[in-house]
Amino acid sequence: MVAESEDPHDSPFGELPERGRRTLPGGAAVARSTLGSVRILLYGLTGYTGVNIAREAAARGHEVIGVARHSAEGELPEGVTAVVGDVRDAETARAWARDVDAILMATQPLLDDGGTLLDALPGLLAAAESSGARLGYIGGAASLHWEEGGPMLLDLGFPEEWKPAARVHVDVLRALRESDTTADWFFLSPPEIYGSHTPGTRTGAYRLGTDLAVQDSRGRSRIGGEDLAIAVLDELETPRHHRMRFTVGY
Repeated sequence: MVAESEDPHDSPFGELPERGRRTLPGGAAVARSTLGSVRILLYGLTGYTGVNIAREAAARGHEVIGVARHSAEGELPEGVTAVVGDVRDAETARAWARDVDAILMATQPLLDDGGTLLDALPGLLAAAESSGARLGYIGGAASLHWEEGGPMLLDLGFPEEWKPAARVHVDVLRALRESDTTADWFFLSPPEIYGSHTPGTRTGAYRLGTDLAVQDSRGRSRIGGEDLAIAVLDELETPRHHRMRFTVGY
């Protein structure tokens, strides 16, 4: 379904029961639904990564408000509601975040009007701080390394046409690391081989890493779209990475 509230600053979740709060290492307060489900505000609903996250979340019984720049088309899983919005609209983000446990950014880093996701970061961090929601950013592989102390993938023959978008992800990660925010954030870097051009087959398995790209036995750094979504939902259900970047792969 596509919801367009009469007041864009109303919560798309409507009236909801009170949530419990718990404190994570470092003092970050994270709100969780008393019903056992996670309430997610997902930017980038219609993109490849966003669609897979929304489907995985719905399959696990979680509630998703998916934000898209334009109306979402096609059938949405039960438990997923689409709204139209701009990731840079800080006031609306703050209002919508009142009732969520997690805010996820899974949008393209370069926006249609020439802006970037870096422009949206301050407003989303403020929304996460005010609500106690976690902020999760699904970035790119360009900031990963093959070995400790080695260059980023961005500096190792990265295709020129991909560099502008990749640099935005690198800048967002740097901004998060340098921020004095009290929000509990995580930055997930997909592996080198990931995207709609290589969707892969769902396996339900993956391995974790931090700043080094995860490689399989043949030296490939890769994961399918559904398995990346599994990793995202696993992190939301059982937080393991607080104010840090991590990566996944087979």
